[in-house]
Amino acid sequence: MENVEWLQKGLVVLLSIAFFWKLIRYMWSFLKTEKDPVRVLVTGAAGQIGYAIVPMIARGVMLGLDQPVILHLLDIEPAAEALNGVKMELIDAAFPLLKGVVATTDVVEACKDVNIAIMVGGFPRKEGMERKDVMSKNVSIYKAQAAALEQHAAADCKVLVVANPANTNALVLKEFAPSIPEKNITCLTRLDHNRALGQILERLNAHVSDVKNVIIWGNHSSTQYPDVNHATVTTSSGGKLVRELVADDNWLNTDFIATVQQRGAAIIKARKLSSALSAASAACDHIRDWVLGTPKGTWVSMGVYSDGSYGIQPGLIYSFPVTCEKGQWSIVQGLKIDEFSRKKMDATANELIEEKSLAYSCLN
Repeated sequence: MENVEWLQKGLVVLLSIAFFWKLIRYMWSFLKTEKDPVRVLVTGAAGQIGYAIVPMIARGVMLGLDQPVILHLLDIEPAAEALNGVKMELIDAAFPLLKGVVATTDVVEACKDVNIAIMVGGFPRKEGMERKDVMSKNVSIYKAQAAALEQHAAADCKVLVVANPANTNALVLKEFAPSIPEKNITCLTRLDHNRALGQILERLNAHVSDVKNVIIWGNHSSTQYPDVNHATVTTSSGGKLVRELVADDNWLNTDFIATVQQRGAAIIKARKLSSALSAASAACDHIRDWVLGTPKGTWVSMGVYSDGSYGIQPGLIYSFPVTCEKGQWSIVQGLKIDEFSRKKMDATANELIEEKSLAYSCLN
């Protein structure tokens, strides 16, 4: 009788083990289920920034190492052959996360069902051209692309404008894609944010993970205001203000600002070409933080639609410090603004107001 009881207990134990093993295997298979691919549009994809960013996206730098993607690549007709070459290279690279490539010169085909749009393509300023000439060309481009995105992109599509004048191109896109929520249209100032970090890192011989919360206010132009008044550095004795550690207000208020403002021009002078690698990396940073969230206690700079925060005219696309959570950005509130900063912030806002007026005159 005793042996039968032991056999029954043993059978129960074995069945329990088998059940839990099956449950563990089921849960593991569920966890390993591949996510649905995200469709990512890159305009100007045959250009330098496009060529730099598409492998980053395909390798998971932008959306994570577990997120499959389908790339939509758009460029103009004269670049069609080069665009096909980019597609060929993406196929040859055999990226595990890359589930498809659409390479086209048709803006409607490019925009169909995309979840994220990175607008790199634009008309560059050429020698002898006036600002209004460049603005007119870009207004026309972004008006057409806005219409295609509104009609054919996914309902929750997030848009990042990279092509200059980035803030105003984003504003034009917003005007002609009214059904896309204003919080889903942004422009790239993360490159300037990263440049500001780089200057601080070099000055303090610090690591990038130790410095946080610099701010780029305003326009992605030479009037932008790189602000370190709230930036901190993690040291062995705790967090310290950047201004305190640098201990050189003159440098921070003059050379530091000018270097960040003119960094793009300095790279063109050195490379004989504009920034591509750093711009592509910054665009990935921008989208990654927007989609996946910013670390707690850390903010980043994004060109976003002004709601009047910090006295900036509503209706401009202006760079603010933001935090991101669950795919949404929020402007950091309550930062103290001194008189020096106020003047810089207003100056770059005034330039954006002028650009907005110029853009609207081109529309008329």
